[in-house]
Amino acid sequence: MPEAYERHLVPVLFRPFAADLAARAAALRPRTVLELAAGTGVLTSALLAAVPEASVVATDLNDAMVATGSAREPRARWRQADAQELPFPDGGFDLVVCQFGVMFFPDKRAAFAEVRRVLAPHGRFLFSSWGPLDSHGFDAAVQSALDDCMSEGAPQFLREVPHGYTDPSVVAAELTAAGLVLAEAEEVTLQGEAESAESVAVGFLTGTPVSAALQDRADAQALRVAVARRMTERLGAGRVTAPMTATVYTAHHRR
Repeated sequence: MPEAYERHLVPVLFRPFAADLAARAAALRPRTVLELAAGTGVLTSALLAAVPEASVVATDLNDAMVATGSAREPRARWRQADAQELPFPDGGFDLVVCQFGVMFFPDKRAAFAEVRRVLAPHGRFLFSSWGPLDSHGFDAAVQSALDDCMSEGAPQFLREVPHGYTDPSVVAAELTAAGLVLAEAEEVTLQGEAESAESVAVGFLTGTPVSAALQDRADAQALRVAVARRMTERLGAGRVTAPMTATVYTAHHRR
């Protein structure tokens, strides 16, 4: 899964936003950075380039992602960690950053409380969350193709998890409950570019939890072909582009 994720999805979906988030991080001039849900390290690399003087600790819950990320970006210190129970002392980081990870935290308030605990008194929590599914050209195309090809019921993972945490007022309330204050919520739309619609389909169907719905099916390969065909019909042949919308949040300690 990490290999397919890195090969087919990271350059298209995550690298554009990593550059944006790293520039925002650099403006804060942190010296110690903790990254949550770092995946294979696309933001990690962008942070190290944007803030070369900072010490960066990158974490992920998934051991395979940590192994892949640490091999890909050895300049950071990597550690397997649950965002809801961080293995770090109080107040140790000027900046905690998370790109498209908070949606996956089962208990977001607990994770935000842990962020507050490890964040220095004048530190910042910088994170992003995808907008509604229909605001993301690639993800919407994947879900539409799955719905068309799986009449018995397509997995709703994309709608419910990556695109299920889209209301800034809900985010603000959960930050407040954890002892943090939402300072800013900015909607950002960037263009993603993929080598083909089929490549994006392969990424989602083999490199994300969507793959679990197909892996035990006798017709799994036929479904993958059908989904790729539907996505190509929607997005076009050859290299394809699509808009992707997210919200970038900045929070800090309550003062």
